[in-house]
Amino acid sequence: MSTTRDWVGEKQRVQVKVGQALQKSVAGPLSPEEPIRPGGWSPPVDIYETDDRIVLRADLPGISIEQIELKIENEQLILKGERSQDSSARREDFHRIERPYGRFRRSFALPRSIRQAEIRAVLNHGVLEVVLPKHAQARSRPIKVEVR
Repeated sequence: MSTTRDWVGEKQRVQVKVGQALQKSVAGPLSPEEPIRPGGWSPPVDIYETDDRIVLRADLPGISIEQIELKIENEQLILKGERSQDSSARREDFHRIERPYGRFRRSFALPRSIRQAEIRAVLNHGVLEVVLPKHAQARSRPIKVEVR
């Protein structure tokens, strides 16, 4: 006994269901049952390394320098802050609140190769850039390999 499946029809049904789910979650109006509340959030961060430093960049749009705390604690770089909700509009006037607000906290382990006293940070157009200089001996260097 063989069973024939309608793969095309099944695929179309799945696409329709996914499309409906996305429409409800992204574009659909707020239902009366969906609460408006602040959500926990975490700013996205990029970290890259060069020969002489490690650079961390965090996206913090709409956050002023007064709302950011950056410190070293227990060999970790701690980034804390808070984005406040717009106070010019009343909460009951919102139809949708999708941009995250509230407190956040990120922590990053610091390698021993970092010169902690020389760490510097700049907030520019909503991007926090933290530069972590390396000790000279920690920098990458070529190693000569002998052939025998």
